[in-house]
Amino acid sequence: MKNAFNKENKRTIIFVGLVIGIAAIIFIVFYMYHHATRITTDDAYVEGNIHTIASKVSGTVKTIHIKDNQFVKKGELLLEIDSVDYEVKAREATSAYEAEKARSTETYYRLDVAHKQNAQINAAIETAKANRDLVEANLKQAKADMKRAENLLKQEAISKEKYEKTKTALDVTEAQLKASVERIKELEASMETQLSLVKQTEAGVSAQKALADTKKAAMDGALLNKGYTQILSPVDGYITKKSIESGNQISAGQPLCAIVPLEDIWITANFKETQVAKIKPGQKVDIKIDTYSGKTFRGIVDSIMAGTGASFSLFPPENATGNYVKVVQRIPVKIVLDKNTDKDHLLRIGMSVEPTVITQ
Repeated sequence: MKNAFNKENKRTIIFVGLVIGIAAIIFIVFYMYHHATRITTDDAYVEGNIHTIASKVSGTVKTIHIKDNQFVKKGELLLEIDSVDYEVKAREATSAYEAEKARSTETYYRLDVAHKQNAQINAAIETAKANRDLVEANLKQAKADMKRAENLLKQEAISKEKYEKTKTALDVTEAQLKASVERIKELEASMETQLSLVKQTEAGVSAQKALADTKKAAMDGALLNKGYTQILSPVDGYITKKSIESGNQISAGQPLCAIVPLEDIWITANFKETQVAKIKPGQKVDIKIDTYSGKTFRGIVDSIMAGTGASFSLFPPENATGNYVKVVQRIPVKIVLDKNTDKDHLLRIGMSVEPTVITQ
């Protein structure tokens, strides 16, 4: 009876041992597979775009419409600078431009009148030439009549009185031709004077236009500066690093605050160069944040930097000196978050992160 009991115990022990051994083998295989398909680093942090807000003009802060950590929408008014001086300059520049524009209109009118006078003189010249051609034809006929009258007078076929009338008609026609020629010369001289006046007026128009453009540019600049006294948000985001108060005197380019759009943040993970070989864009990533223990965020590998972090440092390593010590380098990997993983915008720029890339 005792031997049978011992045999039964041995069988149980052997069975339990086999089960434990198989379970251990399965655990080891699963652990090795899990370890081989997951790459983790604790050298990672949250990054995002930081929009530094600065004034384009100098002046006194009149009104502030924001406070620290406030959420603002794109185009929302952040603060106002006292605009009285800029309004005065804008009015002065506008008045100067309007006056210059009026002078330009007057110059254009003078040019138009000069062109019309030019056209009138040109028409008068054409009329005078047509009249000269007519007089020349009449003169030709008068000379023929005179020659005929001389022959008839020799033959005593006409009276002396009729001969004298024919000669008078010839003299009148010759005088008319001379006057017509002089008129054409006079009009042509007037045309040269008028052309000089047109050129001079055209030059005045060009100079006036350039001056008007300069005044308009000054007016546009003054209006822009006036508009710059109201500083608007360029993006949706949260106010950070607010460093101004009402009444502060600020200068152009001075940082006033920053806006962080938490809709567009990502993870920068510095993996060892021995780990990067298995990492590919598109792979899923489990993300643990030190701030929220027990909560896992989801992401996707976006891209791998084209060099190690040390290569882009202020003083990159120079291994050609001969004092080379091999050190495992870190290569930054950009990880973007799933759209629905951080709906409440819990993540903040600079938070420590422990991402795990799932390679399979």
